[in-house]
Amino acid sequence: MNTLADRMPVLDVDRLLAQATEQTGGLTDFGPGNYREALGVLFDSLAREANLSPQGVHLLHSKLLAQLVNRLVIQEYCRHHPEILQERIEDPLVIIGLPRTGTTLLQRMLATDARFHSAAWWETRYPAPLPGEGVRDAGSRIARAKEEVAQMVHFIPDILAIHPLDAMQADEEFMLMEHAFLCAMDSYVNVPTYSAWRERQDQTPVYTYLKTMLQFLQWQKRQRGEPAAQRWVLKTPQHLHAVDVLFQVFPGAQVVLTHRDPAQTIPSMASMAHTLWKMYADAPDATAVGQQWSAQLRRATEHAMAVRDRMPADRFLDVRFEDTVRDPFGVVESVYRFAGMPLTDAARAGMQAWMDSNPRSQRAAHAYTLEQFGLSQAQIERDFAGYRARHVLGN
Repeated sequence: MNTLADRMPVLDVDRLLAQATEQTGGLTDFGPGNYREALGVLFDSLAREANLSPQGVHLLHSKLLAQLVNRLVIQEYCRHHPEILQERIEDPLVIIGLPRTGTTLLQRMLATDARFHSAAWWETRYPAPLPGEGVRDAGSRIARAKEEVAQMVHFIPDILAIHPLDAMQADEEFMLMEHAFLCAMDSYVNVPTYSAWRERQDQTPVYTYLKTMLQFLQWQKRQRGEPAAQRWVLKTPQHLHAVDVLFQVFPGAQVVLTHRDPAQTIPSMASMAHTLWKMYADAPDATAVGQQWSAQLRRATEHAMAVRDRMPADRFLDVRFEDTVRDPFGVVESVYRFAGMPLTDAARAGMQAWMDSNPRSQRAAHAYTLEQFGLSQAQIERDFAGYRARHVLGN
């Protein structure tokens, strides 16, 4: 059986670091963190477990190289502009929940309010200026991001039924967190050895680097003359795994927890991950996707509930998916009360205009079952019994 190294030996740590340095004209400072060790564990897992296709090798090489280049460029900007690291980001409003619980709808409604900073998909994909591009002109980055989204929709049209990709709309900071190379690569590929290693690592470097990247994005917004906002609105299910670290790095954070029956969310997330695995691997195993994501999210919900029990109650707001779909403005009003911010007429009008332009009815239905991912209702009810009793059955 041919390994990744036999087929296309481009995923090598030293080679990739050298290529990033070459692309940036000789920059060598990648910033803090154990990125080298993380990449080494990842590449070993990719070679032995991922069954990458030639296309997958190419896509991953491009993705990881771009992230390393971003690190070099960001570090260089921070060296020349130390004020970047003085940008204040202490109290983001953070939407966290199992995947497929209405987090995108809620984030994008809030992001229409100019009092919130948010990161559009193009900013999470291209947080650093491209060669020849300054911080005040993001045209090249935006054009590339739009082209990439169009290509993804072309090659995997089902993706829009799962997640409404749009280069210009607010999206989760997951792709920013990936730059620490300690993030959920099993969103894209089957790397159980790497995933197990990652779960044993301290997640603090992920969040300290996320803060640096948000500071850099905020500084760039300032350079482009965008209106100053009061705080950031963030969201990604990834935070469920490290709510304690989130509060350590962002001490004033407030968390909106979104809830839905795991019997609905787990197979939906498995479907999304399986769809992405198909971009990178030959014949990915749907059962492996289901088992890995079910186990991972069980651990994540248990962690989040345990952290919540140790924290002041006023740091969290619970929101049910069904309420977000049925009465989005009622949920938004509760979020603004929680955040201590008035919901102005202008903000409400902006949200309504966004909803009118992005009706859920235009999205194709997302079809999936538990069984196609090797899951069952009984298993989900057993594995998520504590979470379901607290946030699903009790409401």
